[in-house]
Amino acid sequence: MQQSKPKTQTRYGVHAMLMIICFILAFPMLYAVAVATLDTVQSFAKVEDQIAVLPGSDFFQNIEELFTLKDFDRVIWNTLIVSLVVVVGKTAFSMLAGLAFVYFQFPGKWFLFFFVLLTLLMPTEIILLPLFRLVADLDWGNQNPRLALTVPFLASAAGAFLFRQHFANIPKELAEASQIDGASSLRFMWDILLPMSWNVIAAHCVLQFIYMWNQYLWPVIVLQNNEENQLIQQGVRNAASFSTQADFGLLMAAGVVASIPPIIVFVLLQKPFMSGFALTRDK
Repeated sequence: MQQSKPKTQTRYGVHAMLMIICFILAFPMLYAVAVATLDTVQSFAKVEDQIAVLPGSDFFQNIEELFTLKDFDRVIWNTLIVSLVVVVGKTAFSMLAGLAFVYFQFPGKWFLFFFVLLTLLMPTEIILLPLFRLVADLDWGNQNPRLALTVPFLASAAGAFLFRQHFANIPKELAEASQIDGASSLRFMWDILLPMSWNVIAAHCVLQFIYMWNQYLWPVIVLQNNEENQLIQQGVRNAASFSTQADFGLLMAAGVVASIPPIIVFVLLQKPFMSGFALTRDK
């Protein structure tokens, strides 16, 4: 009879495999950090010479150049404001949509919900042209660039579906009890649904913050030559230009700096983020 392997040996093998997978996944980021420490000449060196993969000593110099010559603090602040406005607005509208789909009865309710789900299948690129024409007609690109960057993203089919599913799992007796007490729908959402939805709210906020932080195509289309209101991904792209050639060390430094805020948000909201998507019987 063949004996099974000890549990300790099996556990060590699984851990070793997981460490290898984690290293493979983290290698692009590690490579970016290594290149971010190089100057312009070193970043153009051949990989065979092991200069492009070994850390240099110009990391803090590249960071200083980003904030002094490339105005990286301005683009970070612009992106932070736009991302927070969209996250707060989109979360509020998604909760209201979820409240309507679960606790209200109106004609065409299921057809409207199906139509909302149908928009999830549409790539964002399909609506860019009509959105741009609408923004151009309203002259938001020149007069109100913040509105052009935020208003088109305040509606979320994914958020409406997420909160609709969450509210559908909350006992109906709570809504009936609040109606007996004379509470309005908004009061019911504020006093009952909101305290029971923090995990889902955190999960939604993390996803939407990262989505807005990584926006590139729409800001390029809307802002065009408006450098004062450029966002972080445009700043990363502009950081690559250095005289007549691209400075890859500066570009990678910009990418590393740009990835820090989403990492901080995910780390701070990691626990509620994971709990927000956990479908249990207690919900």
